[in-house]
Amino acid sequence: MSKIEDFLSAKEEQEIISAIRTAEDNTSGEIRVHIEHSSQKDAFERAMEVFHYLKMDNTKQQNGVLIYVAVDDKSFVIYGDKGINDVVPNGFWDATKDVIQSHFIHGHFKKGLIEGILKAGEQLETHFPWIHGDINELPNDISKG
Repeated sequence: MSKIEDFLSAKEEQEIISAIRTAEDNTSGEIRVHIEHSSQKDAFERAMEVFHYLKMDNTKQQNGVLIYVAVDDKSFVIYGDKGINDVVPNGFWDATKDVIQSHFIHGHFKKGLIEGILKAGEQLETHFPWIHGDINELPNDISKG
């Protein structure tokens, strides 16, 4: 793949942004997606850097979740902040990663991201329900590197 723009169409990006909004409707948690060509580092290490760069570690309840995708490397990472990782069940991120990966293997990138986002949103809702006065702390757009 030569361009990040080839990974998802503009329409698919809008559908993913819509899924982020849906996932965040009933939670104070924050979900972001970051897509880039490749990383010169380990994907997990790069996801941590992007998490910090996007200021996801500044949420009030430490309940941000980043789905990081390195297109040319064919890798992705789900990175959750301390607040969410402290409360989700063991293996939750592995199960979510399996859902995403099962679609990615068949080239269904939009579907994989949407299902992963919605699954993360369910857990965020369970552990960080929306309460009156909660605000959206981070943008819902897809960041690109």
